[in-house]
Formats: sequence, structure tokens, C-alpha cells
Amino acid sequence: MFQSMAVICAAAGVIYLFIPHDDTADPIKPVDYRVELVTAQRVAPYPVAAPEGLGAGWRPTSVSYDSREADAWHLGFLTPEREYVAVEQSTDSPVRHVVRVTHDARDTGKVQQVAGRAWQRWEGPKYDALVLREEGVTTVVTGTASFERLGQMAAALKAKQG
Repeated sequence: MFQSMAVICAAAGVIYLFIPHDDTADPIKPVDYRVELVTAQRVAPYPVAAPEGLGAGWRPTSVSYDSREADAWHLGFLTPEREYVAVEQSTDSPVRHVVRVTHDARDTGKVQQVAGRAWQRWEGPKYDALVLREEGVTTVVTGTASFERLGQMAAALKAKQG
């Protein structure tokens, strides 16, 4: 049994030494969300929002559009400080949608002005959020980032419908 273990450890050591690996590489790979954005803009019953002109360091990490789940649009980012920020839109009930995407955040009753629009502030145990209710769609900017960063994302949003 000892000899078998020695052979296995030797083989693992050789593999580790000769297979290239970079322990300093960032494991988070940015995604290109342009195709999904154009597709969602064509089929969604509301203008789909995506940021334009965010500063350097913002990295898109996830994207999805699900027409079966109340036309839900999701676009996730990492801030330059490596905090999470997501844009979530849906035709679902506003409160149900916000609670779901923020993991149980609650309305604080406060308002934050962003680019001339009043966004509701929600705070939660996992994510905070800025919420904008419009005719037929609720837009949520949520994540672990500060309200300042959430506001920066909300200000960069441009909504288009194809």
C-alpha cells in the first residue's frame, strides 16, 4: 500500500511540475454581452437597459434573458473594487421581483436621485439596491457595492428597444 501511494504521489508531482499553471491569473473572465443584449432588445416587451460609458475597471461577468420568467433581463458586473453590481429588469410584480433579485432586501423609504430620476433605496442582508418602477417594467440595480457605485451604474444605463 505504501509503494502504491508513493507512485501516485510521484505521478501527481510530475504532473504539477510540467503542466503550466498561473496562480496569479484572475479566475474571473469578462463576458461579451452584446449578442444577448441585441437579442433581448428585439424580443423584450420593454426597453432593455445596459450601461454605456462606465469607467475603466468595470468588468461584465454574467448575462441572461429569460422570456419564460417574466421577461427577466440580467447583466452582472464587478466594480473596480471587485464588488458585485447587477442590472435586473422584469415584467414580474415589482415587489416580488425586487425581493427575489436582492435576496430579501426591503424598501427603506428613501430616494436617491440619479440622472434626474428618483430611484428607491432598498437594503438587505446580502444585497442593497436602487429600484426604478416604470410602466410595464421594474429596473433594479443591485449588489454588494456601495450606493455610490450602484448610482454610478444606474446613471450609465441606456434603455433601448429593438
